[in-house]
Amino acid sequence: MARKAVNYVCQECGTSSSKWSGRCEGCGKWNTLAEEAAPEATPKGLGAKKGRKITFQGLRGKTEHPPRQISGIQEFDRVTGGGMVQGSALLVGGDPGIGKSTVVMQVAAALSGSLKVAYISGEEAIDQLRLRADRLGVADTDVVLAAATSVRDIAQTLDDADGPDLVIIDSIQTMFVDSLDSAPGTVSQVRTSAQELIRLAKRRGFALILVGHVTKEGQIAGPRVLEHMVDTVLYFEGDRSHQFRILRSVKNRFGATDEIGVFEMTGEGLREVANPSALFLADREEDVSGACVFAGMEGSRPLLVEIQSLTMPSSLATPRRAVVGWDTGRLAMIMAVLEARCGLTLSGMDVFLNVAGGLKISEPAADLAVACALVSSVSGVALPGETVIFGEIGLSGEIRAVPQINARLKEASKLGFARAIIPTPPRTKGKKAAPTIQSGLTITEVSRLEDLLALFAIPDGKRGKPQASAEPPVNHAAAPPMDLPHG
Repeated sequence: MARKAVNYVCQECGTSSSKWSGRCEGCGKWNTLAEEAAPEATPKGLGAKKGRKITFQGLRGKTEHPPRQISGIQEFDRVTGGGMVQGSALLVGGDPGIGKSTVVMQVAAALSGSLKVAYISGEEAIDQLRLRADRLGVADTDVVLAAATSVRDIAQTLDDADGPDLVIIDSIQTMFVDSLDSAPGTVSQVRTSAQELIRLAKRRGFALILVGHVTKEGQIAGPRVLEHMVDTVLYFEGDRSHQFRILRSVKNRFGATDEIGVFEMTGEGLREVANPSALFLADREEDVSGACVFAGMEGSRPLLVEIQSLTMPSSLATPRRAVVGWDTGRLAMIMAVLEARCGLTLSGMDVFLNVAGGLKISEPAADLAVACALVSSVSGVALPGETVIFGEIGLSGEIRAVPQINARLKEASKLGFARAIIPTPPRTKGKKAAPTIQSGLTITEVSRLEDLLALFAIPDGKRGKPQASAEPPVNHAAAPPMDLPHG
């Protein structure tokens, strides 16, 4: 009797190997290989059986735009690009307890008035789903519930002309295909289950929402190909100690990526936040050293958040660097530029940086705001509370322009800010393209970090000698003086 072939598949990245080893060759993770039966394959490839010819069509043609299924939850509709699309697959991932099941239950209830909605859970019983619906105040909506994990049974139920228009699977890691020998949650089970459900959704034309678990690194559990199979990938972010939740789009075939929806967790579920900038700045204290307001962009939405910094002399051989909500490597770069180009000594100090509200920022335009917070903390001079700041910093100390300046300034003006520190707009054929200055907003343009430090009074002993720049000196227009209180 021939020996049954066995493969060892990594549960993190899906790499397959013919023998077991402690470390995966694909992703480098330890103790992630699990034994799975190898699929039977035809020894001679496709064999002698002929396939049918496919038909090619021209690029130019008439195609109707797919209709949108608007939920009425504006923050969710914004992230999905204007609502769910028929025949599309959407994947929602996030940390345990962050609110994934809550938001999909609210979306199901909102769409049940115009669509047939089915909620299939592989983790909870029907009674648990009813308790959540009662807590959210949506128990009277026309959402049908089921507790099942077999993909064969689910597909048999949904493969009907009179089937639902929206199907929610919570979660895809609990589903299994009975033709595979591996356990639910393994790479092969997650991949095959998602593939069967997505194929059925596109054939029958119903929208599919898959809820996915995440690993300790924050990535959706299962093979990476799972994110390539679906049309839209949403990540639910936020610190469970804060009431704010961020629904971020990292992939969307029917809309813009990097859009965010802001929610507030309450006892009755998630409440959408129409003006997140005002909410993030609600508890801000003005005229405090080490704090400044950054005008950022999340997709097409301008967002104002407070960046806080604290510096103090360190008693350790290796000073501490603690960062919450920003990139640690980029903080090290900003500190190196401040010390090398401006002579600001930070190497012997403990540095703590925090983005208030639990928001994570990845935009390079936050460089200037971080540098301003560091300089303010070192000097003890507070930036006026009605000032916003943004700009990207280069390694030579130059401050580069960022996109969508007018949208940032408009949001700052709407929230009552009076002054903005922005990069000097680039010159185009000898002419400077000045941004549109909003009514009542005083603009201070800076082109190098030295211009920013000139706005603060740095005490003696905290400034070193900057390194000589290889670039020839350039005459920069003096930035308008700011009335800063001396610390």
